[in-house]
Amino acid sequence: MVKETFLEINLSALEKNYRFLRTKLSSKTMLLAVVKAFAYGNDSIFIAKFLEDLGVDYFAVAYISEGVKLRKSGIKKPILVLHPQIVNFGRAIEHKLEPSLYSERTLNAFIKTASLNNLLMYPVHVKFNTGLNRLGFEAGRSKSIALQLEKESSICVKSIFSHMAASEDLNENAFTLKQIDLFSNTFESFIKHYRKTTPFRHLCNTSGLINFPQAEFEMVRCGIGLYGFDNMSQKSSGLVPIMSLKTLISQIHNIKKGESVGYNRGFIAKKPTKIATLPIGHADGIGRYYGNSQGYVYVNNQKALIVGNVCMDMIMVDVTGINCKEGDSVIVFDCFNSAEKLAESCGTISYELISAISRRIKRRFV
Repeated sequence: MVKETFLEINLSALEKNYRFLRTKLSSKTMLLAVVKAFAYGNDSIFIAKFLEDLGVDYFAVAYISEGVKLRKSGIKKPILVLHPQIVNFGRAIEHKLEPSLYSERTLNAFIKTASLNNLLMYPVHVKFNTGLNRLGFEAGRSKSIALQLEKESSICVKSIFSHMAASEDLNENAFTLKQIDLFSNTFESFIKHYRKTTPFRHLCNTSGLINFPQAEFEMVRCGIGLYGFDNMSQKSSGLVPIMSLKTLISQIHNIKKGESVGYNRGFIAKKPTKIATLPIGHADGIGRYYGNSQGYVYVNNQKALIVGNVCMDMIMVDVTGINCKEGDSVIVFDCFNSAEKLAESCGTISYELISAISRRIKRRFV
């Protein structure tokens, strides 16, 4: 019985997803688990410890502060920081985090920090832009970057990587194949002029791994797939959503035709209507765009539309015709009523919905 709003995280499903993704890889290919943004809303420390015990090879976070928390919790596996900020380079070194260097500014700043700390061959990862146009050196710079790094003793290149732009969209296959070719050519150009170490390569995310297995190289980066989603039109039957967001009915009102619900009278009843109030709102990650009959929940296995404007701590749902009472359990999303479908109902994606779930909502691991 649900007594308060909570997020249930199914560790058996997480393990199943991990092992399923492993089956897509050759035995020699490393799997990196992306645990940025609180492990997509799940709890990065708990998830990372669980995956480390399963044998994951690498972790990635977005920012240095996220990596520091993992290290302080006892995580030992290598941690790649995808978008490190220069001001925190010293902390990265202190906690043995491996930065992505993606521009002249970040490269020169890290070399300076490494030299000041008298480091020798500190591992870094060099990112090249192959079409996403977000972060990364331009591919044409591979030779000059390699020559610069070849002379630098304080750091060494552990990997060369890039990021696919549309690997989940089969209509963009031609673009993705061009990315793969550009990445491969960039890597070959780099290693012709950088002989200090032998960097490994990684390009694929979850959908890249599934749709473009020829590009798995030496490592793949899996984020959303570990949590049970792949964002592809043709879904993979091997992935199971690990999160269930549950709440309950706090109060029920029977309102008359013409009466309103919520702030700004966002909902006006066109007939006698039964309204249930639930203890979850936009401060918990259910954005205002889910209101006004765009989003929904499940009450006793029946869909109930969210009516009126989403409040900070509450939503109201239409339970007319649903046999329910105060205290009954409510499913916002689970493995059967997916977060992906709920997100799509409001024109967004599962990433946004699940990573936005507030930390004031308790996490329960089962």
